[in-house]
Amino acid sequence: MRPEHRPRTGLPADAGVVTAEAALGICAVVGVFAVVLSGVNAMTVQLRCTDAAVEAARLSARGDVARAGAAVSAIAGDRAVLDVLPAADRVTADVRIPLTGFTGALQAHASAVAVPEPGVHFGAADPPGGAAG
Repeated sequence: MRPEHRPRTGLPADAGVVTAEAALGICAVVGVFAVVLSGVNAMTVQLRCTDAAVEAARLSARGDVARAGAAVSAIAGDRAVLDVLPAADRVTADVRIPLTGFTGALQAHASAVAVPEPGVHFGAADPPGGAAG
C-alpha cells in the first residue's frame, strides 16, 4: 500500500510562530536597551550633580556664593537647583537635578561640605555672598 499524497491546501497550523517569537524577542531587547540607557543617563546626571556640589561648596567657603550658582549652572545645567546652607564652622552645598524621562519625583541629589576660609563669616549680619567689612 502506498500512502496517499494529499496536496497542500494551506499553511500548517504553526505557520508564523517564529515571526511572532522574533518580534517579541526584538521588543524585549529594545526594552532592556532603553532601561540600560536610562541607568547610564541617571549615573551621568548624578556625577554632574556631585561635581557641581563640590565646586559650589568650595566657592561658597571662599565667600563667593554668586559664582557658586554660576558654576552649578555651568556644570550641572540650567535645571539644577543649588541650596547653600552656611553655618559658623562649615558651608554645605546641596544640588538637585530632576532626571529627564522620568516623573518629576525622581531627581539626582548631592551634598558637599567645606570649611570657610579665614575672614569669611556667615551670620545674621553677614548674608552669604556679602562683603565682610
